[in-house]
Amino acid sequence: MALDSLDPQVKALRAQSAAHGARPLYTMSLKEAREADLASIRAGSGTPEPVHEVTDLVIPGPDGPLPGRVYRPAADGPLPVLVYLFGGGWTLGTIDTCDAICRTLTNAVGCVTVSVGYRLAPEHRFPAAVEDSYAGLTWVAAQSGRPGPLHAADPGRIAVGGDSAGGNLSAAVTLLARDRQGPRPVAQLLVYPNTDRDADTPSRRENTDPAFFNDKSVTWYWDHYLDRPEDGRHPLASPLRAQDLSGLPPALVITAEHDPLRDEGEQYAARLRDEGVPVTLTRYPGMIHGFFAMAGTLDAGRRAQEEAAAFLRSAFATDDADPATDTDTDTDTKDETS
Repeated sequence: MALDSLDPQVKALRAQSAAHGARPLYTMSLKEAREADLASIRAGSGTPEPVHEVTDLVIPGPDGPLPGRVYRPAADGPLPVLVYLFGGGWTLGTIDTCDAICRTLTNAVGCVTVSVGYRLAPEHRFPAAVEDSYAGLTWVAAQSGRPGPLHAADPGRIAVGGDSAGGNLSAAVTLLARDRQGPRPVAQLLVYPNTDRDADTPSRRENTDPAFFNDKSVTWYWDHYLDRPEDGRHPLASPLRAQDLSGLPPALVITAEHDPLRDEGEQYAARLRDEGVPVTLTRYPGMIHGFFAMAGTLDAGRRAQEEAAAFLRSAFATDDADPATDTDTDTDTKDETS
């Protein structure tokens, strides 16, 4: 990693982390890592926005109840719906992890947001998280417009999204929805997603700084998630390995320059585009993995959330669910390069 190309705000975070003697999560016990991860996200996300209504509930899962949280803006229905899946390498995280993101998107998009909790590894390995996430989508579609917390939701306008492992799960859910003829999302928001367990890319090889999410972090999470290494070749674990990506919903793919997952996220965006899926790809220069959840600390995180909200507003506003332009972006000022 070239430290001189880090965003100045990221450099300041790195110096602060070094001053406090912060340890990489992969050197901690699972309990320690889960607590440290949530504390770090809460510190970086800023003060959560107030939302008109927040309801905690239970979602029926394939192997037992799952935690869920519904966010509703101060607007009359029917409202579009975002099903959001938190990050954490399938190993860390809860619906609290993405609370600030969900609040911001609910207000900025004017949608109902449903955060779906899924079972974590290594207690529950692949494909538990995928099946739980898909169960969350199908439950949201079935309950939208009916009496209850989703009474204001429009079952015809549902999108899925998530960051990191949540982006991976969102991509997998769209594959399942297509192949199982389930509820079809109108859009997918993929923020620095894992897409290939066996990726051998420059971004994997170059990002080794222990101060940030790095190549060792990636391996640590995959090792917890998979029961066997060969499971990583399954397309629901590694969506980039799916034989067919056609017929999937329009996508916004967000990547970060200094992220080991950068290249596989961008390869997935290219595959989607090549197979006829409208895609907007934006790489944020100077940024690191996790920046999307740090809108209270990093200006680029706030801008990325604003971009995500604009994409979702456009997706929800069109009848043909084709909101994305076929562009690549590599700037913080949103200038299109192609």
